[in-house]
Amino acid sequence: MLKKSKVTEETGTGQGPDEDNGKEVGIKKKSKVPGVMITQYIETLPEGKSHPDFTRKPIALTIQEGKFAFFKAIVTGDPTPNVTWSRNNGEVSDTSRYQSKYDPNSNEHTFEMPNVMPDQADTYKCSAINEFGQAIVTVVLNVIEVGFKKNKVQKPAAETMDGDFKTVLKRKSKIRPKSEQPERKDGEIDPKFWEILLSSDKKDYEKVCAEFGVTDFRWMLKKLNEMKKEREEEQAEFVKSISNLKPIQVNADGTASFELDMDLIEQSSSIFLYKDGEMIPYTKELGDKMKHSLKHTGKKYVFSMRDLLPEDAGLYQLDVEGVNMFSTDFKIPMVDFLVKLQEVTAVERQDAVFECVLSNPFSKILWFGKNLPLEQGDKYDIEVSEDKLIHRLVVKDCMVVDKGIYSACAGIKSCNAWLIVEADKDAQKGKKSARKTTRAGGSGVDLQKIAEEQQEKLQKQREEIKEQIKAVKETAAAAAQAESPPAPSKAKPAKAPDSGMDSSALDVKGTGDSDKTSSPPPAASASAEVSGIEPKITCGLSDIYALRGNPAELSVNMNVDCEGTWFKDGEQLNSGAGVSITKSGSCHKLTIPRCTDDNTGIYKFISGDLSTQGKVTVGDVPEFDPDDLHKFSKPVIVRVGQNAAFKMPFPPQESLVVSWFKDGTELKDGGGVKIGREPNHSRLLLRDCLRTDAGEIKIQLKNPFGAIEATSQLIVLDRPGPPQGPVETVETTSSIIEIKWNPPKDDGGSAVTNYIIERLQCGQCLWTKLGDVSSDRTTFRDRNVTHGKKYNYRIYAENPEGTSDSLETADSIMAGVMILAGPPGAPTVVSASKTCIKLSWTPPEDDRGVPIIGYQIEKRKKDTNLWVALNALHEPIEAVNYAVKDVTEGAEYEFRVSAINESGAGDASPPSAMVCAKNPNMRPCFKDPEDFIVIRAGNSARVKICYEAEPPPQITWLKDDEPLSPWIQIINTEGMSQLVIPSSKRSDSAIYTIKAKNSVGEASFDIEVRVTDEPKTPGPVVLEQTVHGKVEISWAPSPDEELDDRLHYMVSQHNSDTRVWKTVADRLFTNTYTVNNILPGIEYHFRIYAKNDMGLSDPSQSPTWGVNSNRVQVSSSGANSTDVCFERPPSILVPLKVHTPPKGYQVYMTCAVRGCPTPTVSWYLNDVCINSDSNYYITNSFGVCSIYILRVRPKDSGEYKVVAVNSFGKAECSTIVTVRD
Repeated sequence: MLKKSKVTEETGTGQGPDEDNGKEVGIKKKSKVPGVMITQYIETLPEGKSHPDFTRKPIALTIQEGKFAFFKAIVTGDPTPNVTWSRNNGEVSDTSRYQSKYDPNSNEHTFEMPNVMPDQADTYKCSAINEFGQAIVTVVLNVIEVGFKKNKVQKPAAETMDGDFKTVLKRKSKIRPKSEQPERKDGEIDPKFWEILLSSDKKDYEKVCAEFGVTDFRWMLKKLNEMKKEREEEQAEFVKSISNLKPIQVNADGTASFELDMDLIEQSSSIFLYKDGEMIPYTKELGDKMKHSLKHTGKKYVFSMRDLLPEDAGLYQLDVEGVNMFSTDFKIPMVDFLVKLQEVTAVERQDAVFECVLSNPFSKILWFGKNLPLEQGDKYDIEVSEDKLIHRLVVKDCMVVDKGIYSACAGIKSCNAWLIVEADKDAQKGKKSARKTTRAGGSGVDLQKIAEEQQEKLQKQREEIKEQIKAVKETAAAAAQAESPPAPSKAKPAKAPDSGMDSSALDVKGTGDSDKTSSPPPAASASAEVSGIEPKITCGLSDIYALRGNPAELSVNMNVDCEGTWFKDGEQLNSGAGVSITKSGSCHKLTIPRCTDDNTGIYKFISGDLSTQGKVTVGDVPEFDPDDLHKFSKPVIVRVGQNAAFKMPFPPQESLVVSWFKDGTELKDGGGVKIGREPNHSRLLLRDCLRTDAGEIKIQLKNPFGAIEATSQLIVLDRPGPPQGPVETVETTSSIIEIKWNPPKDDGGSAVTNYIIERLQCGQCLWTKLGDVSSDRTTFRDRNVTHGKKYNYRIYAENPEGTSDSLETADSIMAGVMILAGPPGAPTVVSASKTCIKLSWTPPEDDRGVPIIGYQIEKRKKDTNLWVALNALHEPIEAVNYAVKDVTEGAEYEFRVSAINESGAGDASPPSAMVCAKNPNMRPCFKDPEDFIVIRAGNSARVKICYEAEPPPQITWLKDDEPLSPWIQIINTEGMSQLVIPSSKRSDSAIYTIKAKNSVGEASFDIEVRVTDEPKTPGPVVLEQTVHGKVEISWAPSPDEELDDRLHYMVSQHNSDTRVWKTVADRLFTNTYTVNNILPGIEYHFRIYAKNDMGLSDPSQSPTWGVNSNRVQVSSSGANSTDVCFERPPSILVPLKVHTPPKGYQVYMTCAVRGCPTPTVSWYLNDVCINSDSNYYITNSFGVCSIYILRVRPKDSGEYKVVAVNSFGKAECSTIVTVRD
């Protein structure tokens, strides 16, 4: 049995007040290692100091009784913590059972338990404490009890079977330990046969049957299928799936392992490993210390076994919670290596040979190279001689990477050797050398000769065994003849010692069973004495427990008839005084007719120098008080989620074991179960009860004299389960739908009071309550239905605790007969592209009296027979056209349409014509391109042009109708082309042209790319007054004016009156400007900015224009003054410039005109006046005449003329504007 530790709910150190000095715990800290509790005593730690912590915590251990158990931990902290170990239910002060050690080299703290016993199973605690805090971790030790214990109660056979019956049933496999295996009848098949078959592949059935001598394959397969079905039902309770079963086999490292993929339903389920029916301990972590280990990764479980020995052979089984999951038979053949592998040194491109000779024939051994299994193939040849004694491995075409250790494994024996690969010195550099025809390696001895000698030796051994078997058969036949009953007078007992039998064989059943042991005749005794047989006690005394008032018997069997004396507590006993002493041949008995407390003691039997003793203990079976028993038997009723508590008083007794059971299964403390034990009572608490917790609750009191049980019932109330389906349709007409269901499987602990029925009409989203019916009725008739409509129903069961989940109809129920619409017209393809196919169709000619609510479209791909619906029935297409977007470019499809009404989808239309999902051929065209881009010098320029064309066009880029420079990159993708200038310069400014050409046509587009920078500051500013109230401003041009034809100027003014800078002129393409309204007595300042597409330059400041500066001198004497005349004919100060804009671009032209009086200015295009044309925006601001064309057209090309006329004359200037395509 597995003795598990009891996990108590006591507050751990560091979780409550300090037990030593009463101070409150400090700050809780989180460790990097899960499960470690850290308490820091002070808020801020000194520099360089730290509280204790675990870098490696102890690991839970399950180990067999009598083995060496230990825990290891690594602790950090400054100052160095003090580490102590303790356990929850006991002391660890006994140094013979508990030893604490510390290794300063590895910094490991070890807690050792030599020869671990079941009473040491517990929860252990490791504490690390220094002045700044403490760290605590707990670990569980489970101990598997094995063997016979003298201090345990010996029971009669019938009582033992009754008490351990449920324990036996816990493991459902029929494989039992040898001590528990019943004798098999003649012809009965070994249970191992079925266990091995259940886990074997079908290809191995014949081999397994031959091994166990089964010849009736049809019967075997029939029974195997039945057993598989039962086993799968048992496994389904604990696992979701089992796969990839790999039988046990020996690995290259000398271990054996088997593995499987297993998906557990509950990850906490217990996993047990058995060998020939006996549980064996294993560990998940300490694989280097224990023989058996488990490695768990995801769903994969790998069980390994190290230090293989011949006795490790047997049937290994893996159980989950008592249910067998996998069985595998580990066979260890008696074989050894007569000639082992030798080291091989080979040259590159040469074959290397490893060979060995076995002591017994072996059809196939395992070969490993660098710990990886090797198989026959292009790289390796595996050869076996005819007598199966010589085995070879050939490593073909050796390369340097093949260097390593190669091993051969036969059974549990293995040998290995190195393969050393040297470089080919004769090979030419840079060329691969030719394959060598020679082989390197071998054993260096005559393997064939050794194999023949071994074969002769094996043949001789087989002949000797046959002769021994023949001699045994002849001896058995002679013995059978000698056993014929002779005459009594001819008996020769004196020859008994010569038979070769041990003296103990005279007592056939010396087990203390006095009724079946007959005493030898006096002649035999005398013969034994004459022959000098040494007296022995064949069956001695043992400790027994006797019920008060019942008889008890002590029995001792000897191998010869001799006298003996009985003693109790050192005093000799004689017949009488409440005991009876009898002797029957070699059997001595002491009988107590009626046991009392006075009969308790140590009884001893002495015969000569021989003695045996045993203890007799008299007591009673545990009892319950009748009132307590009656109170306990009343059912406990709770609701779901509540706690259920049971309490049972009983008289205090020694050696009393209290167990709780639910429906026959023993309950363990932990999880939602809490079991409390006091000297005079026991409590059971079930937390957060569920409906599945309802059932029989039983308490059992057990002592060495017997056991007593008391039962109660736990009733958990909950709302009922859903009614059982499926929902049946009893009747459906145009006005009535009648449905039927079954009562719920679980009524929730109280009777169902009624059922609630709800209905949902197809196409709607609101459930409507129709009513309820009493619990004795499981049918409902719905009279409020519409013919042709479909309905869904759901039914709820209700009891005093609430309403159940619903039972819903699997399919909609139609009121009346289904009426489907006729077929629509065949779909017509409106258009097709690589991403979309547009369809249209006509409604059905016959809707059969039911309105059509929509359509369903289906598609079929060419060369397939599968029609795929594009929309669900509950999502009908209301229009008679649809755009199908779920298509694959280049694939061909045909489509069909069905009309949908309340009854569903009607007949499908004829299919459409086959259509291919591809774009139609089209001439290239550009999508929303930009025709003007400004880039700052030094930045990368990226021009993106999107286009549409089919087939894909050839893209060409030009710069000013010339090929592009090498550093300009072109990136073409589907539907888009990009021109990239990595680091732009002013010289990259140009008209870039993209041309797209395919088989249908071609198209081109011009993009003006202007690379510029912020303009430089204009030159010095000069102010000059020509007349009163006007100041002429002139300035030197900006150095960038020659580089940028779009550069212009802006003038800002500031005066001492307003003290605010304001723009007085903008977009000036000349270097002069006349400011009006200059008032006397006010100071003026002017700033001139150069401006282009990137922004403004720094300003050029003008001199101060003040009250007495730069004024025209006017004579105050009228007699000496002369008249000044300002009248003059018009003149052109700044002429028009030539412009060649691309089509669609804007054009801005200016010129400067002077004259007095102010001349009238007219604009002409090709000698036609355009002053009144709304396509041109014409302005005249103080002599600056401008014309602005928003988007030039080809008809805007021509000669533009400006004519200025006043009373003194006329002036004109002209320019040519050419609009490029």
